[in-house]
Amino acid sequence: MNTLVAQEGLKIDWANMPTYNTIMAVAVGAGLISLVLLGRELLRAPEDVEPAGWALSFGVLGTILTTTGLHMTLTWPLAAGGFPFDNIIFGETSLGFGVLLLAAALYLWKRGATALAASKPLQSLARVAQPITVFVGGLGLSLVAIAVAGIKYQLFAAPPQEPISGAFADHPMVEATFMSLLIAVVGLGALAFAVLVNRVRSTGTAGVWARITGWLWAVSGVLFLLFGAMNFFTHIGLIVNTM
Repeated sequence: MNTLVAQEGLKIDWANMPTYNTIMAVAVGAGLISLVLLGRELLRAPEDVEPAGWALSFGVLGTILTTTGLHMTLTWPLAAGGFPFDNIIFGETSLGFGVLLLAAALYLWKRGATALAASKPLQSLARVAQPITVFVGGLGLSLVAIAVAGIKYQLFAAPPQEPISGAFADHPMVEATFMSLLIAVVGLGALAFAVLVNRVRSTGTAGVWARITGWLWAVSGVLFLLFGAMNFFTHIGLIVNTM
């Protein structure tokens, strides 16, 4: 843990360290869950999918993640408090996911109905998505690398001034392990998704990869959503306790 954070009388200049990974975590969780739900609909009854609705959903989430992720990536606001690595962990990954969601929103809005009306809608969508699986797979590997770094350097530990999470301040490996495993699960889901898309494109069937991807992203999405929602309380408490 950063020695500055461990001080009981910690004061943080919040005006110079804007922190918004709360809404980012909620949006990431909602995005992962939405992808799983859309995938389930596509596998069960693609003719019942309403592309405009999913385009609006992905557009909202993508806008949140792209704008906050881009700002964090370019300005490094968390460096002011001694956490420059968090700008990479949260900013760059959110930016990548956000742009992907915006691309999906644009495609579903403009071409979704046409793709779903094709004789083989799953293969049609897989052909469109296949080129981007290179980037999705790269993000998956990056998330696994972040998870390894989180364990090795004991990142993510909350200061004692933060409610709930701060109870583990003297045991930094607790939150480091939880967050690292959560991030790793998302990364493994991204790698499984890349395999899934390429399999559907070549064979027309999802096989076991649909279940693997679905479970990895469903579990991690729910945890991210709940963790982000909880952080709206814990981060407000941290701000109050360190002003």
